[in-house]
Amino acid sequence: MLHFLHHHLLILAMLASTGALAIALIAQYVFGLEPCQLCSYQRIPYASVLLLGGVALVIGEWNKPNVGYLLGAIFLTSAVLAIYHSGVEWHWWSSANSCGGFQRLPNNITELTKGLSEAVLKACDEIDWTLFGLSMTVYNAAVSLMLASVCFFIVRKTQ
Repeated sequence: MLHFLHHHLLILAMLASTGALAIALIAQYVFGLEPCQLCSYQRIPYASVLLLGGVALVIGEWNKPNVGYLLGAIFLTSAVLAIYHSGVEWHWWSSANSCGGFQRLPNNITELTKGLSEAVLKACDEIDWTLFGLSMTVYNAAVSLMLASVCFFIVRKTQ
């Protein structure tokens, strides 16, 4: 079983990433859940796995241990980002970026009119949807940690 998982780790990681991105896009475009800036950032690691996977498949280096470690590191980065966002949602700390909050006063009327015409970003501590009291960010952290653990475990056990 481990050999099968190791041989197909890249494909499984790409399928998991496709699923995560699909869920995020369906939540946004079908159910109208507008993502904040940190939500959008959490899509980057999954897109990175798809890009890395595509490159690895094209050049034929997909079955190397380093690819598995890199996948694990990307998923671990995704988990850290999601945990950080969860802390912002739960008001444990504030976001390092403006995240839909107040940025600065305009210097002139041109900046004021430009700012009024731009879309206001959703605040990163605003939670639109929960399941069992947990936001999508918490589920993303759990899934990302699980995927990172699986990648690291499979590579370590099959070397």
